[in-house]
Amino acid sequence: MSNKSNYSYVGIAFIILVFGIIFIPKIIDRVNDGDIIRDDSRSKGVSTITARNSQKSDLSYLEINGEPKKVPAFSFTNQDGETVTNEDYLGKVYVVEFFFTTCPTICPIMNRNLVEVESDFTGIEDFGIASFSIAPEIDTPEVLKAYAEKYSITNPNWHLMTGDESAIYNLANEGFNLYTAKDDSVEGGFEHSGNFALIDKEGFIRSRQDDFGNPKIFYNGLVSEEEGVDEDGMAQEITILKEDIAKLLKE
Repeated sequence: MSNKSNYSYVGIAFIILVFGIIFIPKIIDRVNDGDIIRDDSRSKGVSTITARNSQKSDLSYLEINGEPKKVPAFSFTNQDGETVTNEDYLGKVYVVEFFFTTCPTICPIMNRNLVEVESDFTGIEDFGIASFSIAPEIDTPEVLKAYAEKYSITNPNWHLMTGDESAIYNLANEGFNLYTAKDDSVEGGFEHSGNFALIDKEGFIRSRQDDFGNPKIFYNGLVSEEEGVDEDGMAQEITILKEDIAKLLKE
C-alpha cells in the first residue's frame, strides 16, 4: 500500500474524530434537553428521531381505536335559557360533570369541589365548566338557575345544562364513558359517575398518566382538596385537576 493511501486513511480518520468531538455531544445535549426524542415504536428495530412539540403539555389523549377521543357535538339549554353547544367551548379548557339538582348523595360534594376548582381560575376567559343534568324533567332552566345561585356560580363559562333526556344519557355513556342510568332502587332515583372529564381547547379529552404510563382518563370528583394527600403520599384529585387545567391553559 502506498504512502499516499496511508495519508488518505489518516485524513478520513481525523475528520471522523473531529466530527465526533464537535457534534456528538451537542446531539446528546439536545436529547437530554428534550428537544428531540427517540421513537423506538417501529418494527424491525428501526428507530427514528421525532421533534417534540414544545407547545404541548405532557398530558395524554384518551384514545379509542387509536384515535384521540373528541367531545361529540351537543346542544342543550343552560340556566339562563340560552342554547349552549360544544362549539361554545372551543378555545377553552373545561371540566365536564353529570349531576342533578335533587341528588342527595354525591352531587353536592362534586359541585363544592368544582366551586373550589373554579375559584383558582376566576377571571380566566379560557376556562369553563359544563354541568349536564341527568334529570331534565326536574331540572328546568329555572331550577338550574336557583341551583347556580345556591352555589354562588357566576362564571359566564359555567353552564348548567338541561335538554333531551336520551341525548344527555347518550352523551354521558357514549360520548364521555361516564356511567349514567335511572335506578329507582338507589337513593335519589339515579346512578351516575362521580368523576370529572377534562377537555382541552380543541375539544379532546385529556389526562395525565399513571405510574405505568397509562392515561388516568378521569378525575375523582368526590375527593376534597382539603384532605391533603392520601396514604401513598400522592396529591389528591382536586389538586391534580387544578394542576392539569393550568397545563392545558398554557397550550
